[in-house]
Amino acid sequence: MDAMEFFQKSAGKWRSQRTTHHLAFRQAEMGSSDIQVTSLGPGDPKVLEICKMHEIDPSLATGGAFVTWNGSMAWDKDDENHKGSTVFAIVPDPENPRKGRMLRERGYAEIVPVVGRFEMDDEDGLNLITEYETMSSIERFWFANPNIRMRTSAVKRFGGFNTSTFCTEVRVEESNSDSEVETSQNTTQFYSAFGW
Repeated sequence: MDAMEFFQKSAGKWRSQRTTHHLAFRQAEMGSSDIQVTSLGPGDPKVLEICKMHEIDPSLATGGAFVTWNGSMAWDKDDENHKGSTVFAIVPDPENPRKGRMLRERGYAEIVPVVGRFEMDDEDGLNLITEYETMSSIERFWFANPNIRMRTSAVKRFGGFNTSTFCTEVRVEESNSDSEVETSQNTTQFYSAFGW
């Protein structure tokens, strides 16, 4: 599987449960969000636009994804908002399509346009490494099964890790109630296995 196939497999609506560890405070914070992933072909206007933003030849991109989310965290104040969207574009290395550049409209650790590196590992997990001006982030996405996707991230700033996050994302089947029930049962079994 390459990165574009990973995004195609990720297309759809997901419900995410997240735990973020704030290492400086030695505390964990829970959160949840609804995520919508739309895979984009290489000729999609959003892919062309982000290539232009980063001054990269659009013909090198194999496609990408448009992601929207709406969520909340336990420590939120009344005016905090975890709602947004971003565009990804994939520019594989010519010699190895399982590695390359990931163009982003906004980064994970900083809300700025950024170019990171991606690599598919031996277990078909998608790894993203992004360097910002004041910090770096390492993210890994993988599928436990077609309807459960996992994500970990770590943000490092000034020589030490600031936060680490673990997410479980469960596909929401809107068109088939039987599939939704089955997915819900699978999720309950998964959480129970970890004592959640």
